[in-house]
Parts: sequence; structure tokens; C-alpha cells
Amino acid sequence: MKFTVDKHEKYILLKLNESKLNSLITPQLKSELILINTEGQRNIILDLSQVKFADSSGLSSLLVGHRLCKNATGSFILTGLNDAVSRLVTISQLESVLTIVPSTEEAIDHIFMEEIEKELKKEAR
Repeated sequence: MKFTVDKHEKYILLKLNESKLNSLITPQLKSELILINTEGQRNIILDLSQVKFADSSGLSSLLVGHRLCKNATGSFILTGLNDAVSRLVTISQLESVLTIVPSTEEAIDHIFMEEIEKELKKEAR
């Protein structure tokens, strides 16, 4: 699996440099997501702008990322979905489960807004 990892203080940007998100890629993607999560990162942005095709096993790996981040009170955000991948997410009725934004910049803004909200809630207690 070809990918790049860009680590930041509040989040990790994982860019998948593959054209397909299928059963050949998903075990490695799941492993990478679990590794990132066990290192203490709770906010993951997954850039799928290079991905042209995904199947059910690909969706499964996205749900693993979502669950890991949710359990760590973080965010798992997808960005850069093309029409085919977006359609698969919609058909699978996962657009209400997964957080999907058009660009990486919007994903970063989303994470910072959520982090600010969490801080404000802590202070309010």
C-alpha cells in the first residue's frame, strides 16, 4: 500500500496513493489506522483523492477508522472522494455515519473547531 503520513499536533493526515481501495489494500490500511490510534492520535484525516474505486472491504476499513477515532473521542474525516466512491458511500447509507468534507483544509478546520468545543465543554464543568 502506498501512502503518506503527515503528523501534526492535533491530527494526522493520511493520504492514500492508490487508485483502488479494495481487499488487497484494506488489511494494510486497517493496520495503519490501528497503529496511528494506538500511538495516541485520535483525529485522522484520510485523503482519498487518488482513489478511483472502492468496494465493500474498502468501506469496512473506513468504518474501522471511524470507530477507532470515535472511541478515542476524536474525529475521522474523509476528504477528496471522487464520484464513484461517494456514490458507494451513499448507496451504503454511510454518509450519515462518516464525516466527509470536500477538501483537506475543511477537514483541518473541522478538527480544530471540534477541539475548541471540547476545551470549552471541559472549562464549563
